Amino acid sequence: MQAKLNASTVKRLTGEAKPYEVVDAEIKGFLMRVQPTGRKTFYFSYRNDAGRRKRIKLGVLGSSLTLAQARDMAITYAGKVAAGADVQGERATARQSARERAKNNLGNFMEEHYLPWALANLKSGQQTVDTVKRSFRDYLGAPLVDIQLSKIERWRISKLNDGLKPSTVNRVVNALRAVLTKAVEWEVITEHPLAKLKPIRIDGAKKARFLSDGEEAQLYQALKDRDEELKQGRTRGNQHRAERGYDLLPDLSHFAYGDRMTPLVILSLKTGMRRGELFDLTWDAVDLPNKVITAHGDTTKSSKTRHIPLSPKAIEAIENWRRQAPHQIGRVFPADDGGRLDNVRNSWSTILEKAQIENFRWHDMRHDFASKLVMRGVPLNTVRELCGHADLNTTLRYAHLAPDHKADAIAMLG
Repeated sequence: MQAKLNASTVKRLTGEAKPYEVVDAEIKGFLMRVQPTGRKTFYFSYRNDAGRRKRIKLGVLGSSLTLAQARDMAITYAGKVAAGADVQGERATARQSARERAKNNLGNFMEEHYLPWALANLKSGQQTVDTVKRSFRDYLGAPLVDIQLSKIERWRISKLNDGLKPSTVNRVVNALRAVLTKAVEWEVITEHPLAKLKPIRIDGAKKARFLSDGEEAQLYQALKDRDEELKQGRTRGNQHRAERGYDLLPDLSHFAYGDRMTPLVILSLKTGMRRGELFDLTWDAVDLPNKVITAHGDTTKSSKTRHIPLSPKAIEAIENWRRQAPHQIGRVFPADDGGRLDNVRNSWSTILEKAQIENFRWHDMRHDFASKLVMRGVPLNTVRELCGHADLNTTLRYAHLAPDHKADAIAMLG
């Protein structure tokens, strides 16, 4: 397929059943590959002196790479090829230089080599680097070859003894493993030091935390009380400002909520969306006439787009929030400065305290959504699709909640 790769064309292209490529009609060798997930990757393709077709990956759209930047890179490479330069050779030399600069030092390798790649190719690239830097601070100045299995094993034991959860320890070690995997792939080191390190076994059937009917009622009451307190506080604040001739803040008395927290919590409970998905949710992904929210692949953990039907309570929350939202375009729940919301940790902790609910994390609202669907007889595969689980094994942790599914199976034995 050939077309001019401009903004409108790139935006219009979506994932299909199989990956496909679109070759730019203007810049020779410039192309974009579209995955079924909707992920769009730019490449530059050319023939070397031997007549063999080669291609260079320019990067993934949206992961610190824009269409304009990709076009500029393609134009640069096209000029070099036309001048007879060995593009692949130059890249190999650049990689070798990077390896030499890194001096096989974990901190330098991540900063100079791994981080630029991770930002361009992984949604969690910065998070991975931050995790390794924070957790393995003592190893940052050490040569990569000194990171041995025995040392990481001792680190794991130490963290477990300190009370760190096995799942957290596994996640942190996997971050380091990812960095070292690239070091092997790029031939900075010859062998993966953690190749034989097995993850700590975790009980996959761990009970999911969800709200009882009483706890759910307490949560909604706490949210209602909080909204009323915020609205009354705004009214008192404006009276104070009016007496002193200050500009008044927006009146909240005729709105449903005091701020974004109540609609955020309701959508979490009634859609099962992850916190980051809600923070990235935009108004154009909310289809009220058809009662559905779309979680686009570039914001989901699995990179796959999913469509989530809205319950009456979720629709009511969105409609109420839209009447008072600071913006009618862009993010549904922006931060106070208009940017992306970072966290709601303090507000959430206060709400749980007022509701007298213990041991309930924000992510547990997602467990609550899945658990209650299963308890109402919704098939596990449907729950998997609604939650965006990568495979059914993740959903199976809720299987024991299905009404009488084990009893019915045993009854068949007679």
